[in-house]
Order: sequence, then C-alpha cells, then structure tokens
Amino acid sequence: MHRMHNHPKTKSGPETTGVTTHWTPQHDIFVRLIGMGVNGPNSRMIIEMAKIKPGDKVLDVGCGTGDLTLTAKKYAGASGSAYGIDASPAGVDIAREKAKRSGSEVVFEVGLIEKIAYPDAIFDVVISRLVIHHLPDDLKCQGFKEIYRVLKPGGLFFLVDFKSPTNPVLARVASALVRHRMMMQSNVQGIPPMLTETGFVDVASGPTRSAFLAFVSARKPDD
Repeated sequence: MHRMHNHPKTKSGPETTGVTTHWTPQHDIFVRLIGMGVNGPNSRMIIEMAKIKPGDKVLDVGCGTGDLTLTAKKYAGASGSAYGIDASPAGVDIAREKAKRSGSEVVFEVGLIEKIAYPDAIFDVVISRLVIHHLPDDLKCQGFKEIYRVLKPGGLFFLVDFKSPTNPVLARVASALVRHRMMMQSNVQGIPPMLTETGFVDVASGPTRSAFLAFVSARKPDD
C-alpha cells in the first residue's frame, strides 16, 4: 500500500465542503488535558469499545494530530497496522512528527472522508472521533459509502461524537469547553439510519463513559 517516507510540508489541504480544523500547539495541549491524547483515557476507551486487537488493520478517518491513531497502533501491535487521514495538512504534519518521535510505524496522509485513497476491503476497523459533526448530511452519506468500501467483509465502523449532556451543570461545562455551535451541529441520533441505508448491519448507538460523547457502531456484512 503506502510506504513510509519523508513528506514535504504542505500549506493548503484538499477542497471539501466539510469544516477543516486548523490545529495549533495550544489545541494539542488541551486535548491531552481532557484525556484525548496518545494512550489517554478517552483514546483508550474508544479503542477498547471498538475491540481493536493485535493484527488488526485500522483506519482513523479525520485523525487530526494522530492521538487516536497512535493509540490504535498500540492495541493492533506489531502484527497490525494503523493509518490516519485528515483534511488538514497542519494536523497531519504534527501527527507524523509524533509518530517519528515515538518510533511508531503509523501512516498519516492528507485525505478526505468522501474520497478515501485506499483500495476496497482492506481495513478490519475504521474509527472516527469528533469528525462527523463537521460534515453536512450529503458529505456524511458520501463518507459512509467510502468507509463501507474500504472495510473488509465483517469489518467494524466505530465513531464517537458530541452529545448534549442531560445534566444542566455538565451542559454548561460542555458549552465552555467547546463551541456551542459544534455541540448543536452534532446529531448522533441521525447517523444510524444513514448507515443502514448505506448497507451496514448490526447498527447500534449509545452512551460512552464520557458525559459529552456518544458512540455509533456498524458492521459491513460478511460475504
């Protein structure tokens, strides 16, 4: 597939109608503080819920600066592999530096959910954290079709995204931590029907240990 090599830094990403995050060092510090860093409690929770195991080949869609992808590689082990794509060249540059510093053989590429540049049926698991709320519905549908395409038969798609906490105190905290608009744009409840329409089976959704995040999971049918 893709071999590890040195990439020149790029300034502009591919065109997309979704929102592209502009990553900064300050953002990465915040991510670590709330447990979403490499091997942080939130990252480990997601990887464990997705049941990533040694030998799995994993794709992280909308990988940002690579924390969840690098955590996935720890669980996939030496016999497995992990790949991350993101529309932000700046985020991918940071992710590549993290992989280089840690000696982790994770492949990070600039890429779009609606046009995943990998062959059909090669991944055991596709994961995504806090990405889907950035996409308009038509782009969600395109992205889900691409994820379906690159999953192996029986492969799992597992995503987490914002949910509005029912506790009013937590809701105020959530609004302080993230832009209120982002929280309001997240519609986890609307995702399962889209996945079913795409052809996924065993579609499920529910809470996570985080008061701010819900999950959706789905499988590509076996041949």
